[in-house]
Amino acid sequence: MEVVVRVDRKGRVLIPKHVREVLGIDEGSTLKLRVEEGRIVLEPIGSIASRFYGVFKVERWPEDLDEFIVEAVRSWWRGGT
Repeated sequence: MEVVVRVDRKGRVLIPKHVREVLGIDEGSTLKLRVEEGRIVLEPIGSIASRFYGVFKVERWPEDLDEFIVEAVRSWWRGGT
């Protein structure tokens, strides 16, 4: 699927409704954005990440959210903060 969209003055991009429906993106969904080989890749964060989003205090936003969540859960499980 390919769709052409525009960036507005504030840097926002509207994800068309049919794309949101196909990907299961609703208002409040969390997405991961990365730059890869000169492209912007935007993908929904899986259910594990969604369940833990906002649970742990984050001093610096991680580059790899999935890896961060796994490590945070391991630390929490061992009794860390």
